[in-house]
Amino acid sequence: MLIRRIETFVLKLNADEAYLGALRDGATIGPEYTVREPWRSLYSSRFETLLVKVTAEDGTAGWGEALAPVAPEVPAAIVDRLLAPVLRGMDARRPRPAWSKLRDLMRERGHLVGHQADALAAVDIALWDLAGRLAGRPVAELLGGAFRDHVPVYVSGLPRTTDDERAALAADWVGRGATAVKLHLGHGVAADLATVDAVRAAAPALRVAVDAHWVYDVPDALRLADGLAERGGWFLEAPLAPEDVAGHAELVRQARLPIAVGEALRNRYEFGQWLDARALRVAQPDVARTGITEAVVVAELAAARQVPVAPHHSTGLAVALAAGLHVSAAVEHLAVFEYQPTSVDVGQRLLQHALAVHPGAFALPTGPGLGVDVDEEAVRKLADESGAV
Repeated sequence: MLIRRIETFVLKLNADEAYLGALRDGATIGPEYTVREPWRSLYSSRFETLLVKVTAEDGTAGWGEALAPVAPEVPAAIVDRLLAPVLRGMDARRPRPAWSKLRDLMRERGHLVGHQADALAAVDIALWDLAGRLAGRPVAELLGGAFRDHVPVYVSGLPRTTDDERAALAADWVGRGATAVKLHLGHGVAADLATVDAVRAAAPALRVAVDAHWVYDVPDALRLADGLAERGGWFLEAPLAPEDVAGHAELVRQARLPIAVGEALRNRYEFGQWLDARALRVAQPDVARTGITEAVVVAELAAARQVPVAPHHSTGLAVALAAGLHVSAAVEHLAVFEYQPTSVDVGQRLLQHALAVHPGAFALPTGPGLGVDVDEEAVRKLADESGAV
């Protein structure tokens, strides 16, 4: 069964609330991409993504998604111009050999990360979905079987601008069944710890982690880690600059709670370097940035070093979510999966039937492939609307 056609869909979806809410001063993002101070990355007011559809000669199709929160046109062009011509005519039932061939196309030129990796991830997810549908088996089964039918999750982000508002939202999540939350901070050590205190006071049953968005140096990150440890904190994510392997290793040696890293890493080679350097204690591959093939390899590399895996998931929509859940189900040493409520709600627009969600655990989608049915008519309409904006 050969691959016949590869299509890309650039989506930019409006929502009632931007990812992670308003800016710190209460202002809204946009209309252009905006840096959310004190973080350094660009953010969009919309939920932007790239979907890829890979169709076999019998008409069976698989869907993939790249984590492309800004400028999804870029990985779309890579799929269309570099990957699709090679992929056509390949065996639709063999995602791993396809991944290996596609990975190597620009590898010696240094393009194994960044937008190239995002494009590869979307295609790889689509190939696994397609292979599962052709075989009539779920992706988790193709990966060797699921260790769990329900994937534990934590609520990511309390998108409010004051600690009182965050605390109230934390208490509300507890009432809905949440058991853990990750705060998106990096506003200074004292301010971050004050937010943690407010949330713990309002929702003492919650496990609390902090994402510092790479803003600190080693001394301040260590102060924050110590403060979190004293408060029974869960883990500290992305405390230092994303290239600082040595700094993270130093922090891991001294911190009294786990240091989590992974959303900026794209493949087994990068994760291998960080794991060998003992620069992380929780590995956070994002399946919409690594693809399914690499995510599973990363999980095995981590397991060999007794490092649990907690897959990252931020603005990825429904296809990325389903892929992340299948990988999470098939990973033996899973810690938890990230639940970003607004992204999940927006992503449901792309499906014929909504996924069941719960702030404590998600059920693994059943059925062949990723177990979700993309509403292609809606996707094509949304892609047209996105292109017209």
